[in-house]
Amino acid sequence: MAAPTPPLIPADVRSRLRSLRLWPQRASGSRGIGAHASRSRGAGLEFAQYRAYEPGDELRQIDWKLYARSDRFFVRESERESPITIWLLLDCSASMGQADQERPDWQRLDAAKALVACVAELAMQQGDDFGLIALAADGVQLLPAGNGLRQRDRLHLQLHALHAQGQWPPQQRLSPLWERIASNDLVVMIGDGFDEAGIELAERLAKAGRDVLHLQLLTVEERDFPFRDGHRFRDPETGEELLSDGTSVRSTYLARLGEAQRVLDARLQAAGIRHDTAYLDEAIDAPLQRLFGRRAGSGA
Repeated sequence: MAAPTPPLIPADVRSRLRSLRLWPQRASGSRGIGAHASRSRGAGLEFAQYRAYEPGDELRQIDWKLYARSDRFFVRESERESPITIWLLLDCSASMGQADQERPDWQRLDAAKALVACVAELAMQQGDDFGLIALAADGVQLLPAGNGLRQRDRLHLQLHALHAQGQWPPQQRLSPLWERIASNDLVVMIGDGFDEAGIELAERLAKAGRDVLHLQLLTVEERDFPFRDGHRFRDPETGEELLSDGTSVRSTYLARLGEAQRVLDARLQAAGIRHDTAYLDEAIDAPLQRLFGRRAGSGA
């Protein structure tokens, strides 16, 4: 009898997720009532701020008491609750199959799947639609966006079937992605951040008006480089190998990794893309806690 498949989200992580809210940088959904505040020029649920009157604003929005004091026209903007669609872009290339020697049964892809499930859980809590786009050498595997428990079950089933293989897909195979992801959708990209084509895709999505969040997963060995003796390093995607003494190259490797991370951070920040780097020895929800445990700029 086969052993039961372990849950993608451990109970302690699921409990912590209840206190998080996955907020987009620019929410402008228009379907029903959801959990995202967006600026509205009409009646809203809660007062947000004043702004100067613009031609086309309704007269009933003008604050006449403020006009009496300032002799200038101001209108009241409100916050309206608006659901969004969240697309989970998962890197399934061969490098995602990497694991640490101390924990060979916990691949980077395993952590990425769990993180995808966590984001989907937050989306479901908020009443948002969520869909999956898995990227590998053979192109795109798509789970259309939906919501609710059945959508979550479909997502988990598809995640369990995914394996790390091949290289990042060529650009011509990414057309289903552009056909599905609409302007103002929230895109959560999860991978190792080593594929230049993947970073370029994130930049293109952001430039095209998509709200992009990039979550990078690194192994403990990539972070700490604990190798001391002769070691054979192999690129899982190209098959290239390098035989070297770990001690002699450690300082050079760490310096290059640090510089690569600084360059990546700068590129994503310049594109307006939120970004976090997590490691395989951290809790699954660690990057989400860092990004959404305290809303940036709220002082909470």
